[in-house]
Amino acid sequence: MTGSDPSIYEYSPHARTQSKIEEARGGPAGDAPHSPHGSLLARGNAWLAVQVTKGVGTMWCAYAFAALACISLPAAIRSHSPVVLVSWISQTFLQLVLLSVILVGQNVLAAAADRRSEATSADADAILHESAKLQDHLLAQDEVLTALRAELAALTARTAP
Repeated sequence: MTGSDPSIYEYSPHARTQSKIEEARGGPAGDAPHSPHGSLLARGNAWLAVQVTKGVGTMWCAYAFAALACISLPAAIRSHSPVVLVSWISQTFLQLVLLSVILVGQNVLAAAADRRSEATSADADAILHESAKLQDHLLAQDEVLTALRAELAALTARTAP
């Protein structure tokens, strides 16, 4: 630092900081970057997969699958074969019902993760804006210190023999 420096420190924001500040001016991010791209067929397949997943991933679907699986339970019991009964439990009941229950659980966990992610993003955004305000504050202090330094230099020059 030399005596002729107009400022003690020159702030230069990090590229990610600058990008976030500019991004915030554009409004919140949407789902567009995560939407399927490509041909109409690819977008249609992705849409259908999402709709089926949303439908199967409900407890109502799990209850319906449990009822459907129970239709074949009497026949499995009448067979008096442990292999048939175990097969019914593992291949019919568990696969049908657990499919929906697992999807419901994943949806609940994903929603909780989304809430945590949004809170983290909001915290990071607040920190970013607080840092920008801190930079403004430091620049204002630099102006005062520069003025005080100039006054001190002038006072020193007047009192010098």
